[in-house]
Amino acid sequence: MTPATPDLSVVHGDLILVDGYGCSLLDFPNDLTKDNIVLIKRGECPFGDKSNNAGKSGAKGAIIYDSNGSLLGTLGTPQGNEVPTLGVSEKDVKSYIDKLIEDPSYKFETSLFVDAYVRNISTLNVIAETAHGDHDNVVSLGAHSDSVGAGPGINDDGSGSISLLTVAKQLTNFKVNNAVRFAWWSAEEEGLLGSTAYAESLDEAENSKLRLFMDYDMMASPNYEYQVYDANNEDHPNGSGDLKQLYIDWYLEHGLNYTLVPFDGRSDYVGFIDVDIPAGGIATGAEGVKTQEGVEKFGGKAGQWFDPCYHQLCDDLQNPDYEAWVINTQLISHSIAVYAKTFEGFPERSTSKVESKSQPQFQLRGSKFIY
Repeated sequence: MTPATPDLSVVHGDLILVDGYGCSLLDFPNDLTKDNIVLIKRGECPFGDKSNNAGKSGAKGAIIYDSNGSLLGTLGTPQGNEVPTLGVSEKDVKSYIDKLIEDPSYKFETSLFVDAYVRNISTLNVIAETAHGDHDNVVSLGAHSDSVGAGPGINDDGSGSISLLTVAKQLTNFKVNNAVRFAWWSAEEEGLLGSTAYAESLDEAENSKLRLFMDYDMMASPNYEYQVYDANNEDHPNGSGDLKQLYIDWYLEHGLNYTLVPFDGRSDYVGFIDVDIPAGGIATGAEGVKTQEGVEKFGGKAGQWFDPCYHQLCDDLQNPDYEAWVINTQLISHSIAVYAKTFEGFPERSTSKVESKSQPQFQLRGSKFIY
């Protein structure tokens, strides 16, 4: 997400190399003008801060370069002074960087064009909670209801959304000891907006009522692996490791293999971890590549994405692996059944936040980098 160049036209300016990472106004030259486009190194702070500082300093536009390749990023919530911004690979601009380090006054006339828009759009989360059960000890779980514009999103995340709906309908046949809160999040693909807004809106009293959050995103990838988020109680909110173990135990009890994947910021657990709510979840893989070891454990094809239709038009009704979908829906049911019955043995919530546990610095928000 970035502002467009004015009138959706190409703009021109001299290229200026920024000292440091552009995280402070002091990194920018004092004599920047609207005739300058700044070149900024990735790192140390969010892209939005870099772009906002560039605008405050007087630049016309910003180019952020990364040593690891080109960027799929977002500037995040507008701060008011952002300029048209794009990301490139460091190798594409290295000759310019070297020349500007050698001679900062050297003139590189640069053209910049960004076709985009930033607009405030209201979206709604859908949240439903059981009438019965202890509403001060809530089992919460969610899936996102949106897809990317490129495709219908049947696996991502129609699979998780439908799993939750199916389980919620069946749960009406049972009474629960602990209330269960189902959530279908909006705007996950735009940077986890719906779930993050919800988690951040909880005051201390409401936050403390949520004993855990379970994330169910992409339950049915065609080249699947049964993936469990590799949570622990030291680096993540206390109880996250217990939830991980519940998933592992269920797969093993049913004779199924599993693999651990890191919390990387790509799904709706982020907002909950950031406010110190224990979190976890399962998935079946996106654009990661299956190895031969993965084939031996789960079948499928080595060298291919877990979901070859990830974020594409072909993520339609023919895309999901329905066997994996059913199995994971059964596990979702199990996770609810366990915690809706009792939290015995599960860590109590603490309202005293520990920064190192509750504020991991995820570089991603969904599929987009923020810094």
